[in-house]
Amino acid sequence: MLPDYPFATPPAAGEMFEVAPGVRWLRMPLPFALNHINLWLLEDDGGWTIVDTGFALDAVKECWQTVLSQLAATTHGGRIVRIIVTHFHPDHLGLAAWLQELSGAPVCMTLGEYLTGHAVWHEIGGHGNQPMLRQFRAHGLDAERCAALERRSGGYNRGVPSLPTRYQRLFAGDHLVIGRHRWQVRVGYGHSPEHAALYSSELGVLISGDMLLPKISTNISVFAVTPMADSLADYLHSIDAYRELPPETLVLPSHGLPFYGIEGRVDALHAHHEERLLALEERCGNPRTAADLLMALFSRDLDTHQTMFAMGEAIAHLNRLEHAGRLTRSEGADGLIRFVRTQRPAPEP
Repeated sequence: MLPDYPFATPPAAGEMFEVAPGVRWLRMPLPFALNHINLWLLEDDGGWTIVDTGFALDAVKECWQTVLSQLAATTHGGRIVRIIVTHFHPDHLGLAAWLQELSGAPVCMTLGEYLTGHAVWHEIGGHGNQPMLRQFRAHGLDAERCAALERRSGGYNRGVPSLPTRYQRLFAGDHLVIGRHRWQVRVGYGHSPEHAALYSSELGVLISGDMLLPKISTNISVFAVTPMADSLADYLHSIDAYRELPPETLVLPSHGLPFYGIEGRVDALHAHHEERLLALEERCGNPRTAADLLMALFSRDLDTHQTMFAMGEAIAHLNRLEHAGRLTRSEGADGLIRFVRTQRPAPEP
């Protein structure tokens, strides 16, 4: 079943649109092929709660200044009560420290997202560009594309020029009272370490962040710091938990349009990833690296930014097949990691 979209047109940059009582939708630009992010404002006691902050661009700061001046004229005033960040990726965390300094409001995140943001920013503990490049080389990515990725070093810090150095920790199952409504923190895995979505049963609204998108599948990658992770299984298990929500729940995603139809969307994502798993398994009659298999997952030309996500996603799918016993991993004399279809014993006559 296809998603149902109750709002056909997104708000323009710097504008707001109410999608549920006390819930306002913002859309701000991104400097990528995926050219936008949805952010959310929730009416709070004497002000507003922000959910996600946008990528650190001057244009996004200008949008925020416009929005904050508009909020100042509302009955709630322009005070920011708190800033909730769903996860550490730069389009979500990018301006959290700037907004915190501007407003004095606390930043609220899960521990996994807060610490990972700092580890990636400082390139410590196995995070950062060099560990990623070593991982991609081991999985067969050629020198030219690795060199292009190396020239992009510092990309995370450009999107997140400063980080909050204090925060309020969110736990799975927490209930936040925001204005007149309670919101449950629902933690998911696979896309990022400890992604926080927000669900209000009173409003029938799920702010899904990147965990549930209406048309595209969120990126599921394996990072150098956890090379054997089964990120895809973690993700699919996480979105299965959304099946328990009522079918009339309005989903507010970080990209695309708000939609109804959780069950059908979760089914479609399972089918999409199983199709990709089958395509990879079919091509691994002979040992293949992740780089060998990029075209099996992505038939279009990939720019450098997209190559980074594509390699992480290919490794995630190959790891899933290995964990399921469908592929076997080996490391050759050339140091490259390859996967081959697992030989199954012939059935007894």
